[in-house]
Amino acid sequence: MTSDTAAAFSLLTAEAVRSRAHQLLALGLEGRLPHFQVEIGKLDKVADRVIAVTRAAYPMLDVPFHSRWRHFVHKGKDRFGALAAKASWRDAAARARAEFDLAIVSVFLDAGAGTQWSYTDPQSGEHIGRSEGLALASLDMFAAGAFSADVNDPLRVDAARLAQLSADDLARGFQVTADNPLVGLDGRAALLRRLGDLVAWKPDVFTKQDTPRPGALFDHLVATHGTAFAAPDILAALLRELGPIWSSRLSLGGVPLGDCWRHRSIVTDDATSGLVPLHKLSQWLSYSLIEPLQRAGIAVSDIDGLTGLAEYRNGGLFVDASVLNLHEPVQILKAHDVSSELVVEWRSLTVALLDRLAELIRNRLGMNAETLPLARILEGGTWAAGRAIALEKREGGPPPITVVSDGTVF
Repeated sequence: MTSDTAAAFSLLTAEAVRSRAHQLLALGLEGRLPHFQVEIGKLDKVADRVIAVTRAAYPMLDVPFHSRWRHFVHKGKDRFGALAAKASWRDAAARARAEFDLAIVSVFLDAGAGTQWSYTDPQSGEHIGRSEGLALASLDMFAAGAFSADVNDPLRVDAARLAQLSADDLARGFQVTADNPLVGLDGRAALLRRLGDLVAWKPDVFTKQDTPRPGALFDHLVATHGTAFAAPDILAALLRELGPIWSSRLSLGGVPLGDCWRHRSIVTDDATSGLVPLHKLSQWLSYSLIEPLQRAGIAVSDIDGLTGLAEYRNGGLFVDASVLNLHEPVQILKAHDVSSELVVEWRSLTVALLDRLAELIRNRLGMNAETLPLARILEGGTWAAGRAIALEKREGGPPPITVVSDGTVF
């Protein structure tokens, strides 16, 4: 392994995301960042807002983990739970593989949908947008066997089927039309095709019981770590095994870096200088794989080893609450590419500020990282508070900063 390759792998961790985020926050607190000023004193009011939102939704503070499984519950009805109750899996591992299949595909389809798209729910007739609509659309496709290569076994995702998935296939499942456009449709379909190709290309990882499928990552994790491991181990496996699906991104020493971008303020003495890892979708997926692992009898520790998610609801909360203020306010009127330094700075500061915010919230509630891990604060929580304040400030609730993306980031 070359020094550059070793340096690249050092960025494929939650620890690297957190470390560099706090480096940028430290610079921000000194007024040394190029794009944002940090008003850390305003974080107290954000904590008040998040606690209020959390108590309104969970009066007993029995907050579940922030994960894709929450979006499969609509108006109190657990859509996946109802589907699982009718299924016949031969053992807990078989169910876990199916749940990994669903979570992986659904999360990778979960980048921002845009404000114009919605999913007309066949069960209720409601028009449901954003992450909730994307979740139900992907669940309905999964239930219908849209990702399976076996008509007799619909509740699975097969590499061969993913490799053939077209934008038109996805458009049908997500009800996309000229009047109901979905941001990044082609990018989403291409991402799933690359996922299918990669899974088929790595039979040692993704072929355990039958044909290649993403869900075999469950077996790989158990074979590698046994029946007890830490949440950051999930992320490390996802980034190492699925990293090549993120095309047109940075690489180092031949290693694809995924959701990792450049920022001039990060200076190191190795090849990672100037690089800021974020890994938003992969961390969102890591959170979403914890419950399937637990249901299969795997003990998952160090939930807080993962970081907060660098996406526009959490980040928007800090901008809308004036914790983060642009040096040039006119930039708020422009659309910014996801790779732009301004967006990278915003997203990384979001990760560090979520850690600071979590400390405030726990102190006020008399709780700790064990009783109120970051995964619960996000769910309770920051994501909902970010959406609520966006709706207060802008019609339709778009984020305060417009980001141009291809549907594969956030």
